[in-house]
Amino acid sequence: MKKAFVTVILMGILVLTACVPAQEPTSGPTQTSEVSEMPTPLPQPSPTPTEAAPEPLTLEESAETIIQALAEKDLETVAEFVHPEMGLRFSPYTYVEDDHQVFMPGELPGLVGSDQVYLWGFYDGTGDPIELTFDEYYQQFVYSADFANPEEMAVDVELGWSNMINNITEYYPGSSFVEYHFSGFEEDYDGMDWVSLRLVFLQEDGTWFLVGVVHDQWTI
Repeated sequence: MKKAFVTVILMGILVLTACVPAQEPTSGPTQTSEVSEMPTPLPQPSPTPTEAAPEPLTLEESAETIIQALAEKDLETVAEFVHPEMGLRFSPYTYVEDDHQVFMPGELPGLVGSDQVYLWGFYDGTGDPIELTFDEYYQQFVYSADFANPEEMAVDVELGWSNMINNITEYYPGSSFVEYHFSGFEEDYDGMDWVSLRLVFLQEDGTWFLVGVVHDQWTI
């Protein structure tokens, strides 16, 4: 009887054990590591080499450009070199005076072909007024010889001289001039038909500005 009772109890324990579901071993909490992605940098433009500013023209280079422009009566090019505040004074003889005609850069191109008559000064010897259009004045007192192909050229040296005072350095303090010169054309004149053209410059901040066109020749 007792043995049967023990058997019943053991069978009940087996039944209860079979009804409990097996539990799978659990692992610790799974940690997902978040990887923060850095933004991809935008491509930067390649640095472009900076172009160096062109060097200012030397005195001789400026004068050469201007004399070639005068040979072609190209006053637009000449105007690019003229002092923006002082303008350009035209002197028929080497003694520069206040009443000689002065033109600002913007006025120069319009002189070519104009019928406007100006008083440029007075003729040496007679004292008659020099009343001419620009084209007429150009023929007598600017490009009266082929100065773009001179016999001589010099900087700050007076190649031609007569009894008239050259006051360029006094009238334009601190200036420099480039002279284009012919010593004469006819043997019979024994050099008294020499002629010069002087381009007068002032330098500011490394740039040479044209301020005067001075014609010179034999005077009595």
